[in-house]
Amino acid sequence: MEKKNSFMQTKPVLPLLLSMAVPMMLSMLIQSLYNIVDSIYVSRLGTEALTAVSLAYPLQNTITAVSVGIGVGISSAISIFLGAGAQEKANRAATIGVALSAVHCLLFILAGIFVTRPFLELFTGNPAVLKDACDYTYIVLCASFGCILQITMEKIFQGIGEMKITMYLLASGCIINIVLDPILIFGLLGFPAMGVSGAAIATVVGQICAFLLYIVVYMRRSFAVQIHPKYLCFDKGIISRIYSVGIPSSIMLTLPSVLVSVLNSILAAFSDTCVAVLGVYFKLQTFIYMPANGIVQGMRPVVGYNYGAGEQGRVKSAIRYSLLCTAAIMLLGTLLSLLIPGQIFGLFDADAELLSAGITALRIISLGFLVSTIGVIASGVFEALGEGRHSLAVSLLRQFAITIPLSFVLSRFLGAVGVWISFPAGEFCAAVVALVLLKKYKGGAFSPF
Repeated sequence: MEKKNSFMQTKPVLPLLLSMAVPMMLSMLIQSLYNIVDSIYVSRLGTEALTAVSLAYPLQNTITAVSVGIGVGISSAISIFLGAGAQEKANRAATIGVALSAVHCLLFILAGIFVTRPFLELFTGNPAVLKDACDYTYIVLCASFGCILQITMEKIFQGIGEMKITMYLLASGCIINIVLDPILIFGLLGFPAMGVSGAAIATVVGQICAFLLYIVVYMRRSFAVQIHPKYLCFDKGIISRIYSVGIPSSIMLTLPSVLVSVLNSILAAFSDTCVAVLGVYFKLQTFIYMPANGIVQGMRPVVGYNYGAGEQGRVKSAIRYSLLCTAAIMLLGTLLSLLIPGQIFGLFDADAELLSAGITALRIISLGFLVSTIGVIASGVFEALGEGRHSLAVSLLRQFAITIPLSFVLSRFLGAVGVWISFPAGEFCAAVVALVLLKKYKGGAFSPF
């Protein structure tokens, strides 16, 4: 088992990082493409349908946030245990992680039944928008087990360095979604036209199929960790390790949901168009941040394994290369947002009002992309090292502590533009704090500069 992961300690750092990150970047790009294609199809139903899906985003993102957060905790534990040569503990972490995720599935079914409508009623009084938002959200929450268990398996495979497998299976789920979207939304090939409900069904079917493919792949060969009932027990140390990283990571990933909910309430005072702009932006920004997240996902097992093995120099090298690669992606995103924002928003059949508001928003918000490199990578580093609190502190500044108060203040004087300005301001503050935390952590042992 140990030999399966020895390459993480022996392969040159840059080729190792690229071999781990590139498959994840490609799969993240495919997932970003799905998110955008999904919104393009829904936009064909009208601005009200697009607004409905935008309102559903916070609850839908909460599922992903909790799943990915706990998955990161599982992945971090597996990587560190394997680096330290603790094989049985790695097996136990994987098995206990799957069991915890199964419990989370039940909790989200209950949330879907009892929370959906009261939550959505807070943000719209339009009956048509509310109906579409409820139809979409009931489906994605009550059938969320596919998403949760798929992500759990994805993070386990990432923790042992099996990035190509995760790329293929994540891509498979996204491709299934993309194929099913027009069929179920518009009623092609003999299927009834289901509108936004069809988009939701396509999403959950893709997720369930991806999870089943993980099970098939796992059963067909042996991997660096084993998931088996004999490793299932109440191990307080492992559960604490998973949740000490997983809970802060989940909170961090839930912040966009909270952010969107609060900003929707601010923007709704100006117009429904501003709410739709925010929803479209959060779809678009995944096309930039998901590839960057692919680098973080490739970096985590490299950092975690070498940290567990005591290879401090390799840890610092991995961090430096990750910063450079992410900065290149962010620079490209900034240039596209500044130069062709109209063409980007034009993909969503934007009317004149939506197009004008969207161009302004994208140009302002994109000013924070490049500086966000530091916060994004620092959060991933602290997760890999098992320091969930530091990761959470950086993320709170990026997406909550600065952005929301500043939006309230600036929107009173500048309208919706004040909300857009708060995004780059939050990224700048988070970058400064991230650099300070890296410099102070263990005497600057993992500071990249």
